[in-house]
Amino acid sequence: MKKNNIKVAILGGGVGGMSAAHMLIRKGFDVSVYDILDIPGGKARSMPVPNTGTDGRPDLPGEHGFRFFPYFYKNLPETMKEIPYKDGKTCFDNLVPGEFAQLLRYGLPSVEIPAKLPSNLKEALKDLYVFWKDAHADLGIGEEELKFFMNRIWQILTSCADRRLAEYEKLGWWDYTQADKMSKAYQECLVEGLTRSLVAAQAEVASTRSTGDILVQLILGMTHFKESGDRLLNGPTNDVWIDPWLTYLQEQGVSYHFNYSVVGITCDQGKISSAQVQPVKDYEPIGPVEHIEADYFIAALPVNNFAPLITQDMLNIDSTLTNIQELANYTSWMNGIQIYLNKDVKIVNGHSIYVNSPWAITSVSQQQFWKDHNLQNMGNGDVKGCISIDISEWQVKGSFIKKAAIDCSPEEIIDEVWQELKASLNVDGKVVLKDEDKVDWFIDPDLIFKDDKVVENKQPLLVDHDNTWHLRPQAYTLIPNLFLASDYVATYTQIASMEGANEAARRAVNALINNSNVDVKLNDVYALHEPSLLAPMRLLDQERFNKGLPWDESWNINF
Repeated sequence: MKKNNIKVAILGGGVGGMSAAHMLIRKGFDVSVYDILDIPGGKARSMPVPNTGTDGRPDLPGEHGFRFFPYFYKNLPETMKEIPYKDGKTCFDNLVPGEFAQLLRYGLPSVEIPAKLPSNLKEALKDLYVFWKDAHADLGIGEEELKFFMNRIWQILTSCADRRLAEYEKLGWWDYTQADKMSKAYQECLVEGLTRSLVAAQAEVASTRSTGDILVQLILGMTHFKESGDRLLNGPTNDVWIDPWLTYLQEQGVSYHFNYSVVGITCDQGKISSAQVQPVKDYEPIGPVEHIEADYFIAALPVNNFAPLITQDMLNIDSTLTNIQELANYTSWMNGIQIYLNKDVKIVNGHSIYVNSPWAITSVSQQQFWKDHNLQNMGNGDVKGCISIDISEWQVKGSFIKKAAIDCSPEEIIDEVWQELKASLNVDGKVVLKDEDKVDWFIDPDLIFKDDKVVENKQPLLVDHDNTWHLRPQAYTLIPNLFLASDYVATYTQIASMEGANEAARRAVNALINNSNVDVKLNDVYALHEPSLLAPMRLLDQERFNKGLPWDESWNINF
């Protein structure tokens, strides 16, 4: 690609920032990235656990949280196909399928949900219904409750886009699923278990539009004959994706600046004239502020980091930026821990959801997917397995510690999670985990502890709330040289995710290209899949919506 002299400064080095750099450098722009961390990837990164490697072995891998690449991801995988790995492969080739999602409950047998169903969409819902009500599962969910929930999904599938935005965006998922009227098992397994943990949503406040659309996408991913709806990486994230990506970007000419915090943005004469960055170590300043000049700026920072940088001069040009400041109030925590074992405990070939967990934990047993990354060749040589766990609820008291996660020391967090794991896995006389199996642990370094409790989370997550879609900005702004590439941008993806960040970057780069008048091809932007077989029903619903009529309940599936 012929290089041009147009300079672009990307503020933030997570998936959004790296995606924007990837697309721009391939189109000839002069690109610089400024990242507050000392390794790339942002919330998606993995990292070495300090001082765990001995006798020449590398440190054990830790991470912000396990990676999840559902089938409906289209934008991010397209980029991964362009990142060289080795032996002629790309980073996309490092995605491997999971076979099941597993629901676990204290003292009761687990239930495994297949990651793919050999049927068409309507039959898939019937198959799921039969699966859920099967006597051996014994989830405690009533048959009528199951029928109702499956028809709630069917209603979303057959509703037009206008109805989803006008009605479902303002309606909370908890209310839409009528959870208050249903059993605790219905609430835990269907309403919360399939949303709070997998899509980082809180059923009581999340919009039906976003939650329902993504849950539908997860179900659609199960209806493909050849591919699983669930995909994971075949090694530690940075080893098999992020580090090869960084190498590729730098080889293409991206100037990458680590340990730089963005502390200010100057808007002058109707555009951004400079950004101020400061060298940091572990988030603390270690040097003087530097001024960065560029023709264009892409803010790829999380919403809570970008909102404080918006100045009155910026608002004078684009008053809608105030929406970002309001949106920054809707963040929550989803952080990971890893527990290292002296044996490989597979648990399930996919994701485990602990529906009784007050901390909303989910997990992946990693070694089974890491065929070429043997944990025994890392650390001290004693580690053979790793359970990577995400905690999505930090404000509710645990089952065993009787304290909220936010009020716990690192040791108490590990202890509570370990007890929840054992209570869910060691059932029916089967002992999956023993205390002597646990040899080490790691907790997300973005959590800052003081006086034996969490005092700050450096990387909170934007969590969907009902009736907040109007706050999400476009990837372009009225400031002609400022663009946004982060997962809070209005995208097809709708939720905070790696896919949303990549899609936002595609939109930002396309807008930048149009503004710069450079003659290069725009990036494709992929929408969520809507089943073509249901298009006639959505058209009929559009006619009903235009007439002010509700969705037609006669369309419900007769199970």
